[in-house]
Amino acid sequence: MTSAFTTKRRVLAAVGGAAAIALLATGCSNTSDGNDNKNAAGGTITVGTTDKVTSLDPAGAYDNGSFVVMNQIYPFLMNTPYGSPDVAPDIAESAEFTTPTEYTVKLKEGLTFANGNELTSSDVKFTFDRQLKINDPNGPASLLYNIDTIAAPDDTTVVFTLKQGNDQTFPQVLSSPAGPIVDEDTFSADAVTKDADIVKGKGFAGQYSITSYEINNLIGYKANPDYKGILGLAKNDIVNAKYYTESSNLKLDIQENNIDVAFRSLSATDIDDLKKNDKVTVVNGPGGETRYIVFNFNTMPYGATTAEADETKSLAVRQAMADLIDREEIADQVFKGTYTPLYSYVADGLTGATESLKPLYGDKKGGPDAAAAKARLEAAGVTTPVKVSIQYSNDHYGPSSGDEYALIKDQLEADGLFAVDLQTTEWVQYNKDRTTDVYPVYQLGWFPDYSDADNYLTPFFLKENFLVNHYDNPEVNDLILKQAVTPDRAERTTLIENVQDKVAADLSTLPYLQGDQIAVTGTNITGTQDTLDASFKFRYGALVKG
Repeated sequence: MTSAFTTKRRVLAAVGGAAAIALLATGCSNTSDGNDNKNAAGGTITVGTTDKVTSLDPAGAYDNGSFVVMNQIYPFLMNTPYGSPDVAPDIAESAEFTTPTEYTVKLKEGLTFANGNELTSSDVKFTFDRQLKINDPNGPASLLYNIDTIAAPDDTTVVFTLKQGNDQTFPQVLSSPAGPIVDEDTFSADAVTKDADIVKGKGFAGQYSITSYEINNLIGYKANPDYKGILGLAKNDIVNAKYYTESSNLKLDIQENNIDVAFRSLSATDIDDLKKNDKVTVVNGPGGETRYIVFNFNTMPYGATTAEADETKSLAVRQAMADLIDREEIADQVFKGTYTPLYSYVADGLTGATESLKPLYGDKKGGPDAAAAKARLEAAGVTTPVKVSIQYSNDHYGPSSGDEYALIKDQLEADGLFAVDLQTTEWVQYNKDRTTDVYPVYQLGWFPDYSDADNYLTPFFLKENFLVNHYDNPEVNDLILKQAVTPDRAERTTLIENVQDKVAADLSTLPYLQGDQIAVTGTNITGTQDTLDASFKFRYGALVKG
């Protein structure tokens, strides 16, 4: 299906003098779209983080550091309002299933990018077509697996035709990292666009535009007075995001009020210490973040492409590692209770979450059991100690990662069943290496795109998944696809539980911890709690200084 019209790109003429003032005033006072908060220009807010940006192009990044930036500068068809996990139309006027396989979106009138280009249905179609065409291994295109075709019959209408009808997750997918709407005049149709070209092109239509950009050093944002989405206008005018290589420096700057907000990632010890400091406020939000170990089914011990390839032995190695992990010890000793043990694949608290791993591994009650691990390896004929290389990122998941994986190494080696070669790499390189079979076993964390159990299953366990770890279970694949299009809540919940049970037996990944969202702010900053919500998106537009 192709578009029935050709969009003529129009660049709005510059508005000067009194007309410009009138236009700005109209944009700032618009209440029909929820934009009832005028920009608060009373001072610059500085946000500090140790997260890293891998790309400003939504087609080329699927990590939290990049998505935080995207949430500030790009609009979405669907988005989550402050304080809610549920999606609603953002720059869309309406969005609904018009048939079981057709999802029709009507855009608001008069949408523009910061460069003056009109934002029309042609840009929306372009956005999703390029995601699917580029299909970058580090991008989120896997979330769009159910799209068949996209049509733009007029400037404000987009029709998504889906492969499977009644897709219960599609509205949330449109709010995910696959959903930022980009300017077709700024972005390449068939390749990831360079950050410099994106910043120069000013194809921004979110709450902010980027005014200056030094990757993983400093990003300057200015509030967009023409944003017409569900979040309303930003409650501040200027935000600077400062990137740190060391969390110790991040802690020092927030405790001395050199920055206004610290978000991701301070160590658990630092957070505990900052709670005693009356110059700052520690703010907790709902926790959907998980930490887990990924197994590469090709290159791990006895993996499919190794010289000693043996599927039974490979499974036994994964199972023995699951027997030996002591989640309570990691949570208490390394994370001081800011993380809690996790025994399945869906974060605790979401519909369909189980504890599928608990009855299968260790002491069957959540604790480790070396005897069980030894018996598994012996039964499969695995010679011990099993030599295994485990990789972790030393800068992406916070400063505790070193202690975390040193403890995991100790737990695996304590009874002589494993010999662990522990290695670390900085995130920008790490994110490239992990998708090219460089790491046999490695660390990842997950910060969900939307608060639904599907988002803990679809990206990981479909045959084509963002882990690229060669896991392929057709039964799991089919169950995941089925739950996504099952309208009956009870039936869908059962399917989600079944997926977790089957993956727990296969051990594509080994989840072990779940954590809260935590931000530390100066005492003159408000609005943090509004954005530390169950949408799991940190939006600068909620913050107010003084």
